[in-house]
Amino acid sequence: MAELPGTSRDVSMGDSDLDSGASDESGDSDLDAAQAHQTPLPDDIEDLYSDGEEDENRLEKVNLLISSFNSVMSNVYQPGKELSIDESIMLWRGRLYFRQYIKNKRHKYGLKIYSLCEPDGLCLKFTIYSGKGGELIGVGHGNKVVMYLMRHRLGVGHSLYMDNYYNSVPLAAELLRESTYCTGTLRADRKYLPREVTTAVLRTGETVARYAEGIAVGKWKDKRTVMYISTEFQNTMAVSNNRRGVPRQKPLAIVHYNAEMSGVDRHDQMMAYYPCEHKSLRWYKKVFVHILQRGMINAFRLYRKANPTSKKSLYDFRLNVIRALLPPKENLQLRPVQRNASRHVLSKITKQTNKTRVTRKRCRQCAKEGNETRTIYFCAQCEGEPGLCALACFDKWHA
Repeated sequence: MAELPGTSRDVSMGDSDLDSGASDESGDSDLDAAQAHQTPLPDDIEDLYSDGEEDENRLEKVNLLISSFNSVMSNVYQPGKELSIDESIMLWRGRLYFRQYIKNKRHKYGLKIYSLCEPDGLCLKFTIYSGKGGELIGVGHGNKVVMYLMRHRLGVGHSLYMDNYYNSVPLAAELLRESTYCTGTLRADRKYLPREVTTAVLRTGETVARYAEGIAVGKWKDKRTVMYISTEFQNTMAVSNNRRGVPRQKPLAIVHYNAEMSGVDRHDQMMAYYPCEHKSLRWYKKVFVHILQRGMINAFRLYRKANPTSKKSLYDFRLNVIRALLPPKENLQLRPVQRNASRHVLSKITKQTNKTRVTRKRCRQCAKEGNETRTIYFCAQCEGEPGLCALACFDKWHA
């Protein structure tokens, strides 16, 4: 790893360099997070969307599914060193109290999902943001999300990569005490940041950093200024090739962040290849299908890890899973298809010219079941041309 001569200004910082007028929390309050990262609904609109169950568990209908998914992944797989945390949106435009709006996402409206993933897209754990009153709400929301997703995975030396929505100096210190490293981008308005870094004016290619208690806070100027934090890497310059294959020098923390941070995006990308989340009147039905999709992607990733030489695609893997879940063909009882000219067809009663309304017939199938229903459909091939309701009664009558 080569270092740019004369462009790196590394100076150790003591406790005096920190902003002493800050509290112990990360400063990631709900208001700050909303203003900088997303645009929530106004309070009056949230009250309109409220269903009067603010004190109840809004995820009660899907909590068992979420906990089962997380429990199974914890039992069947031991992750590698590199992990990443990010959020995604499950599309939902219906009426829902904790529906979110994030303008830079592919689906701007929907349920916000926090996920812990490996760099290849294997999802280890996730949770759904349920709005005010949830377990993760309050001052230090970003810290709470990270510590919840990393529960039972601290103290074993993981390297965690996060964006500036989560990273802060207090969070980095807390993770470091649990033998867990963190690296990622950082907001300039976070508390406890050294003023020498936040106020530094850099030219393109220059970098400046300060250190305290094993935490490095740095700034690097490329096309724009990027602030970052790391408890694993120092402010060392490394050579990295861009998308065009041109070598560029970047801070080592930025190089690793770019390489390891795309786990959640890669998982969402694979889910988008074969979408099966259709419109539904119930949000929890869509969450159920979404969790099934997550399980399918995880199963494919685990299969590839167990069979590294296999070249089976996700498409072929899905077909194999479907065939394995279906009963054997010899056990299928298929209804014979009528292919003769006398095949029964649902017909519609035509309106007579001398009448203002269409004459309706009594549905024979409904009458058999003890119901009184009038319909404009009938079967012209049956004796007496009985009236039959469309689809359901027609099929039952000819079964």
